[in-house]
Order: sequence, then C-alpha cells, then structure tokens
Amino acid sequence: MTDTIRHRGPDDSGYYRDPWASLGFRRLAIIDVAGGHQPMANEDGSHFIVFNGEIFNHADLRPALVQAGHRYANRSDTETILHAYEQYGPDCVLRLRGMFAFAIWDMNSRRLFCARDRLGKMDERSPSPVKSKRSSSTPPFLPNSRSRSFPNISPLDTPPMTAPSSAASAS
Repeated sequence: MTDTIRHRGPDDSGYYRDPWASLGFRRLAIIDVAGGHQPMANEDGSHFIVFNGEIFNHADLRPALVQAGHRYANRSDTETILHAYEQYGPDCVLRLRGMFAFAIWDMNSRRLFCARDRLGKMDERSPSPVKSKRSSSTPPFLPNSRSRSFPNISPLDTPPMTAPSSAASAS
C-alpha cells in the first residue's frame, strides 16, 4: 500500500485495516524515533491516526491533556494530536502550531477526520467523495481496486492563520 511513497519515509512503515478503513504510513523519524510508530491507536484502540509533519507546541498541549485523563504511551507529537482530537474534536486543529497533515479514523462511528495545516505546506492524502486525489509526491497514487465512497468524511474549514503583530515582528 505504501511502496510508492517509500522514498518519503525510510525509517518506519505501518498499516491498520478493518472492514471499513485502511491506513498506511511511511515515516521519516524526527521526534520520538523509538516510540512514534504509526498508525497509532489511542488508549482503548478506538481511534487511529496517521500523521505527517511536526507540531511545534505539542509539549505545551500535553499537560492539559494529561490532566483531562489522557494516558500517554510515548513522547511523540502524533500522540498529542490523537488525544487533542479525543478531547476537543475537530477544533483540536485550532490548538496546533506547526506543519501537518493527518487522518484520524474513529472505528466506533466509522468516521474519518482529515486535517492539514492552515498554510497547506504538508500534502494531504485522503480519499474524496468526488474521487480526486492529491499528492506532492511522485509517483502518484496507484488505482485502488476496492474504491468506495466515503460519506462520513468531515471537511474542515479552519480560519486563516493571523499574522504576527508589528510589535512581535520588530523584536
């Protein structure tokens, strides 16, 4: 499933599959090299995430999520996104600072949530109800012999990032 993007992530690969979804991942390890294997599951195995990018403020978000009862298994920014989604739902992206694209599969509701950073720096690999695919990588996607529509994909309209204030820019 991920052989066409092997060149983008030589450090690790992983797969998740159930009767309704398949997630595949290739990784270039930057944060928590040993503990950041993906797809990653939450504590009870009901949510799975694949993530590309870096969340610069993941360590700042972690204490509030731990206080809310989330249990971390590693130090990766990937796990922080997963717990933030469990805690805040789609609004979790409003708290993330960094370059990212991710997909979270909720196996209980059979819902796929996809998001990317506001500036669109990371490529997003998600199925679309209109059967279009995007990739910043060559070669492009291989045809999927088991295509189906995805009526539960939630589009996300996030507000644009605000520019820094002139006082902050001057320093």
